[in-house]
Amino acid sequence: MIVAAPDLRAFLLATPFFGGLSDGGLDLLMSMLVERCFDANATVVAEGEPGRSMFIVKSGRLAVSKRANAGSAIPISRLERGDFFGEMTLIEMQNRSATVVAEVPTVLYELTAQNLYACYKADIHAYVVVLQNINRELCRRLRRADNRFTRQQLGDDD
Repeated sequence: MIVAAPDLRAFLLATPFFGGLSDGGLDLLMSMLVERCFDANATVVAEGEPGRSMFIVKSGRLAVSKRANAGSAIPISRLERGDFFGEMTLIEMQNRSATVVAEVPTVLYELTAQNLYACYKADIHAYVVVLQNINRELCRRLRRADNRFTRQQLGDDD
């Protein structure tokens, strides 16, 4: 389903992915989003599979995990309204790095790599802003992972 809700603009502007976009850039990206609905316990993306899109969480809650050597799932994080995921595959063109499962009924907005390329061709400024926003979020995640790793090494698992 193509997205065209009146409150979509306010929602998107409140997410880190769309911050700083001009009205025209936001309109362009809004026109590219597709709404996807998932039932509770549905796998949205699976670690290792090819990926060519990212998602913004409209509603619901998702669990992110990675496989351990023994095959069990190791929880990494939870995602809720306004969070986004899958952006790494758009940048590095590699397979999915984690599995994401809807814990409750969930609605996502999907943006494909093809759409992001079309954004690049149509509005280079919006494309650059989006990439800066993705990079900021990746830096935040790396910083949090560094802090968790440091706490683990110090024996402070809080």
